[in-house]
Amino acid sequence: MRITYRSKNIKEYWENRWSEIPSDEAMSNLSAYPLKYAQMIVKNKKQTILEAGCGAGRILRFYHQKGYKIFGIDYIKVAIDKLKKTDDTLNVKTADITNLDFKDESFDCILAFGLYHNLESNLTEAVRETFRVLKKNGGSVCASFRADNIQTKLVDWYANKSFKKIKIKKQSKLFHKMNLTKKEFINVFENAGFKVENIYAVENMPFLYKFPFFRAKNHRLFNENKARSEGYRLSMLGNIIQNSLMKFFPDEFCNIFVLIAKKP
Repeated sequence: MRITYRSKNIKEYWENRWSEIPSDEAMSNLSAYPLKYAQMIVKNKKQTILEAGCGAGRILRFYHQKGYKIFGIDYIKVAIDKLKKTDDTLNVKTADITNLDFKDESFDCILAFGLYHNLESNLTEAVRETFRVLKKNGGSVCASFRADNIQTKLVDWYANKSFKKIKIKKQSKLFHKMNLTKKEFINVFENAGFKVENIYAVENMPFLYKFPFFRAKNHRLFNENKARSEGYRLSMLGNIIQNSLMKFFPDEFCNIFVLIAKKP
């Protein structure tokens, strides 16, 4: 396990981020993370779905607009308020994944993309709570977690250059994200009682995307909502480099692991 530090605490980071951008449009790229993986457990409209950490709402709105029974939670109130204002038919509320007010076995599916690695000290409690509200005998979770590998070390190195530029003192660095190896991520879920079925090495935002030269032409001028809807698209050269790295060293050049597990 490795910790990533920044100049703001994690809650302040997400409050600022969701305050600065509008709510997402429904995600449109079915072949990109996270929608590609959500589809692996969301099979029909009879299922009850919880998106834990719904953020700006790209996955929530995709399933809601198609008539699925999906409920969204996030612990950042500004994100939930924006979603309610955007579409008052959305079933959303502010909540804490470590202490949910849902009854045992409330959901068939839980989607948790980019949620658990934001927890500084209560990851075990969060995964146990996820287990509690899932239905027995096949309730499924699809979750992502920031990888502890070469790619994320490069990202942290790149970000930490800004610390030096603005002369941030070491003691002012605050918890930002937890990074786990594939084995550590699997162990967290197995220890909570889950049966892990698959784990994938995934490139959500490739390191090369941080450099405009390697982005697709229509992504050169960064637009976060567009990138979140379409996926973080690279140019032909960027794709050649990134695809080669992912082909030969997937566990080291992904930036997240996506896990699919069932509750026995």
